[in-house]
Amino acid sequence: MADEAKAKGNAAFSSGDFTSAILHFTEAIDLAPTNHVLFSNRSAAHASLHHYADALSDAEKTVELKPDWPKGYSRLGAAHLGLNQFQEAVAAYNKGLEIDPSNDALKSGLADAQSSASRSRASPSSSPNPFGEAFKGPEMWTKLTADPSTRGFLQQPDYVSMMKEIQRNPSNLNLYLKDQRVMQSLGVLLNINFRPPPGDEAEIPESDMGQAPEVVERKREPEPEPEPEFTEEKEKKERKEKAIKEKEMGTAAYKKRDFDTAIQHYSTAMEIDDEDISYITNRAAVYLETGKYNECIEDCEKAVERGRELRSDYKMVAKALTRKGTALTKMARCSKDYEPAIEAFQKALTEHRNPETLKKLNEAERAKREWEQKEYFDPKLGDEEREKGNEFFKEQKYPDAIKHYTEAIKRNQKDPKAYSNRAACYTKLGAMPEGLKDAEKCIELDPTFSKGYSRKAAVQFFMKEYDNAMETYQEGLKHDPNNQELLDGVRRCVQQINKANRGDLTPEELKERQAKGMQDPEIQNILTDPVMRQVLSDLQENPSAAQKHMQNPMIMNKIQKLISAGIVQMK
Repeated sequence: MADEAKAKGNAAFSSGDFTSAILHFTEAIDLAPTNHVLFSNRSAAHASLHHYADALSDAEKTVELKPDWPKGYSRLGAAHLGLNQFQEAVAAYNKGLEIDPSNDALKSGLADAQSSASRSRASPSSSPNPFGEAFKGPEMWTKLTADPSTRGFLQQPDYVSMMKEIQRNPSNLNLYLKDQRVMQSLGVLLNINFRPPPGDEAEIPESDMGQAPEVVERKREPEPEPEPEFTEEKEKKERKEKAIKEKEMGTAAYKKRDFDTAIQHYSTAMEIDDEDISYITNRAAVYLETGKYNECIEDCEKAVERGRELRSDYKMVAKALTRKGTALTKMARCSKDYEPAIEAFQKALTEHRNPETLKKLNEAERAKREWEQKEYFDPKLGDEEREKGNEFFKEQKYPDAIKHYTEAIKRNQKDPKAYSNRAACYTKLGAMPEGLKDAEKCIELDPTFSKGYSRKAAVQFFMKEYDNAMETYQEGLKHDPNNQELLDGVRRCVQQINKANRGDLTPEELKERQAKGMQDPEIQNILTDPVMRQVLSDLQENPSAAQKHMQNPMIMNKIQKLISAGIVQMK
């Protein structure tokens, strides 16, 4: 949007509508307050309207934003010159020439400023402008308003600005005498009827200039010409158009998998226009596709650096960082190689949170973990750590034992014994969820390993889930029918279940058992089933119907679960 307002300002300036140009440049500055070219252009427009104080303010801002830009000092010198501040103008032009010694515009401006300064020193400092008194005080505006020939001029902003400038500094009158409106106004203020010769521009006769010939003698163009600036903009636009064409040809070649041609076109686009990082990221994409990962990374880093200088769209910077991360993952040969790739993806996400980048980050982190596991894998060291854990277990130092079992698992994640032993430690410490998880992992790794079933069932038994513990013991007996530990476990579960069925539980035990049972989703489903609710009602109130229900295996199975949970008691 700033470029659009800037283009409108350029067009208005070229057509001579300097007031509109100022409005458009101001709009552009509001959208891009750090663009030095906009302040430079507005300075030129102010100078064209002889608003030299405003021109100076914009020129100073231009130099502040871009101190190494010669054009800014040209604007600064011109504004000082318009304000008859000759020494400041000379200093500004000299500063610009330090940056660009061959700049013709600065050389010409310096010569003009030095000449004007010399004439100013040579002329008597006490010689006032003979017409100065006519412009002093509010009487000037009263006279101009009262006279029909000048009243209409007061509706014209550029005219009002000129008159204010003359009122502030009457010696600047000579700069505006070619304007017929100023001549007409001067005649009204002096009660003189000036008649310019036909076909010629109004000039102040030599006799009328009194003691101010030195100002007229200063033959210079007071307003800085902005044409070079706009020519530069035009050339910039043409360069951008050429670069875009090269980019399009590069993209077409890329789609045809003619990668060498694509690289040539993108490189040409980069040479023509260095203010669009998409050409760099596109070339990086070609390098990535062809396996030239170092070249891809180099281009991506260049795009990020240049993009931040230009304050490019954060999405473009994020794309370059993502592409860099992708190239780094392609080159990764160990876990550490993924660290810079992960860092690149994380930086990309801070610029723009893109789902594709997030996916690549997760993949890189997962690959890094897998590499770490591969690099750490050592079954021999795993066995040694497990044996150390066994020693601590015998000494009942369960936390220390867990540390060694955990290290054993890191060294060999396929060892069911390490999981089984760590599950036993967790059970001893009362960490039942952790113990259950390790026992289940042990069974997953080796379904025939009886210890896994006994560990899992032991956790379930301690949690008073006797039915579940019984099922686990029975599952283990399928693989090892004569295992005494599993057989003993089944017997203990049966004893607890029968105890509950007989109603031998204490009130506290019954209450605890019922509370645990009510947390079981299966129990909840049974109790909310309309059919089972009728069955339970019949068991209490209709013995004949209850007998029929008892003959249904599915119903009896559900009733048994309710009995085991302590919800139903048979007497």
